[in-house]
Amino acid sequence: MTDFLIIGGGIAGVSAAARLSELGSVTLLEAEPALAHHASGRSAALYEPRYGAPAVVELSLASEDHFRAAENVLSPRGLMIVAKADQTDLFSAEVRDMQMNRCSVNEARAIVPILNPDTVAMAAYADHAWDIDTDLLLQGFAREAKSRGAQIITGARATTIARGGEGWTVSTPAGEFTGRILINAAGAWVDEIARLAGIRRLGFTPNRRSMARIPAPGGHDISRWPMLFGAGEAWYAKPDAGALIVSPAEEDPQSPHDAWADDMVLAEGLARYEEMVTEPVTRLISNWAGLRTFSPDRVLVIGRDPRVTDFFWLAGQGGYGFQTCPAASQLAADLIAGRATGLSSGLVAALDPARFG
Repeated sequence: MTDFLIIGGGIAGVSAAARLSELGSVTLLEAEPALAHHASGRSAALYEPRYGAPAVVELSLASEDHFRAAENVLSPRGLMIVAKADQTDLFSAEVRDMQMNRCSVNEARAIVPILNPDTVAMAAYADHAWDIDTDLLLQGFAREAKSRGAQIITGARATTIARGGEGWTVSTPAGEFTGRILINAAGAWVDEIARLAGIRRLGFTPNRRSMARIPAPGGHDISRWPMLFGAGEAWYAKPDAGALIVSPAEEDPQSPHDAWADDMVLAEGLARYEEMVTEPVTRLISNWAGLRTFSPDRVLVIGRDPRVTDFFWLAGQGGYGFQTCPAASQLAADLIAGRATGLSSGLVAALDPARFG
């Protein structure tokens, strides 16, 4: 019997394990053979705290102290948005919301020389964006949890979940596990876990996002280039280990599964990227996809189920799981402990599963 039984070994579940290990015994169950197999292992991994809905931004900003204190987790990247002449409204809204500084096309090309002056009509830049070393962050939380006795068990996909007098019992190929409070941090599978537990599903939607890794355009040293967004997030590109990751930034609803890139969607996204640069894409090094799972209002869900209070939701991270995980996991622990959160009451209410009735 454990105090806290967590389902899901992505960044949400592992960070929660670290926080909850301060309060009692923890067992984390991950379906796959390794942690962070799905969305957490396929993230673009940027900390841009002004990116997302207002509640997401507030949670991201509340995570900053943890990121600053964690050695080598963040490294400078920067962010640039580029737009065509007919994208003024989209561009202006994003520049405002993310507090970016407009720059001339020539200034933008001095930073990213492959930008096409014939198609890029507007640009903006900000330095308040950092790469996240996702493995370092994840393993740091895992070590913290294990140092306090937490069990992290892989290859433990939940097959049945039952609630009894002693709490929750989860059956898996790795055995049966019982916990006083069940934390649902199962990513794209959160509604499936709720169904197995007899809890009303909240209507989460996993959305596929495809990615391609291409060689450094034109042989440039791209290590200091910022992350690039097309206005309206029509595509994005980010330097990664000497290559460039390009995504069509699609959100195509899917059932929970081990996602793979859609060739046509990837080709269309690469074409949108190519329209804004002078170097064509001639070769793919690799491609993949992940599922970004959103709640109906696209805001994270953190809190006790309003009907079954020993079932706790930690779900709907969307594309913001890494940049919000320090504050999200701390909030989960604070709510479970019944103590003050340090966050605004408005934010706590915005994340509460009770908002869905």
